[in-house]
Amino acid sequence: MGGGNGAKAAQKRDRNAKNAAAKKGDSSQLKSNAASKTIACKICFTTFQSTMKKPQLEEHAQNKHSKNYDDCFDEAN
Repeated sequence: MGGGNGAKAAQKRDRNAKNAAAKKGDSSQLKSNAASKTIACKICFTTFQSTMKKPQLEEHAQNKHSKNYDDCFDEAN
């Protein structure tokens, strides 16, 4: 005769899935990334994360708009 552990395992999986879904809604990485997009291109309004370095922003300005950094971004970045 079986020990009945299959039902316990199924219950634990269900409980863990519910807990994971509840936690995911509170601390979603996508929501965190969207909130950190504080740099915006003045020409196309594309947003970038605050951790983006100036060389990467210069690359955007050159490749997308054939302009320099100062034409696309505020000096505060």
